[in-house]
Amino acid sequence: MATENFMQPAIPRFDGHYDYWSMLMENFLGSKEYWHLIEVGYTEPTESNTLTDAQKVKLEELKLKDLEAKNYLFQAIDRTILETILTKDTLKQIWDAMKLKYRGNTKLQQSSSNAQKGFGHGKGGSSNNNNDHCRHDNRALDTKGRGKGRDDHHGGD
Repeated sequence: MATENFMQPAIPRFDGHYDYWSMLMENFLGSKEYWHLIEVGYTEPTESNTLTDAQKVKLEELKLKDLEAKNYLFQAIDRTILETILTKDTLKQIWDAMKLKYRGNTKLQQSSSNAQKGFGHGKGGSSNNNNDHCRHDNRALDTKGRGKGRDDHHGGD
């Protein structure tokens, strides 16, 4: 059989680098046709007796897709992190909680250990490599209107 040789893509594990992980997960969930559930989510109607039969079928399909996609997030996110998310009823709730907590942060749990190893990209940690720290700061400033991706330092505004 040809399907025996087909490898399923690995589910990207969250390792503290939210921006990179979210990019991988967006691609992964998009390839499975689940991404729209994160973008718009779905809401349960308060009274199901007002729904037509077609609307009830559509809602059940959305619930099933949400459960399937939520299963991928449960596999991608460590239990200790999932325990900190208070509302886990839908895929969108989990995704939004992760985005709120981790977006823009790089490897929060290991920033101090990386600084000790000389990587120094975490906020608040001491850096053994000041050039890397300056380069990181300049990129952050550059995204606010000075041009993107410049590593060189230009005179002040």
